[in-house]
Amino acid sequence: MSYVECGVISAPAREVRVQRLLTIGRALRELVEELKPDSVAMEEAFFGKNVQATIALGEARGVALFVAADCGLPLAGYAPAQVKSTVVGHGRATKGQVQFLVRALLSMKRPPPEDAADALAIAICHARHAAAERVLRSARLP
Repeated sequence: MSYVECGVISAPAREVRVQRLLTIGRALRELVEELKPDSVAMEEAFFGKNVQATIALGEARGVALFVAADCGLPLAGYAPAQVKSTVVGHGRATKGQVQFLVRALLSMKRPPPEDAADALAIAICHARHAAAERVLRSARLP
């Protein structure tokens, strides 16, 4: 496991929602084309501060799911507590704890922004679970 890149994709709040989703989708597709990932991992549950925020997050997640599927990438989903437990050691970790351990695990010079740290934590969780699954598959008798 090694750190490649992280960041946050956002769209201007002044744009209408459809345009914002288009901006996010295009940016995700560019990242997939540039970085050529083997798979995509996402957090399973998305809850916002209110109903409108939850709807907006769900729509953005839908765009990300579409881009991953359209690019033929396998998708894995992890519950927030599973991600925290895998990275920090317990499922009730704070954002600060996640940032700290992501920085340490990836040997980063400075902690990533909270949203980027969350995404990196999901990637770490996926890498660890995928590695464990490969070991289990190879240990099974034919």
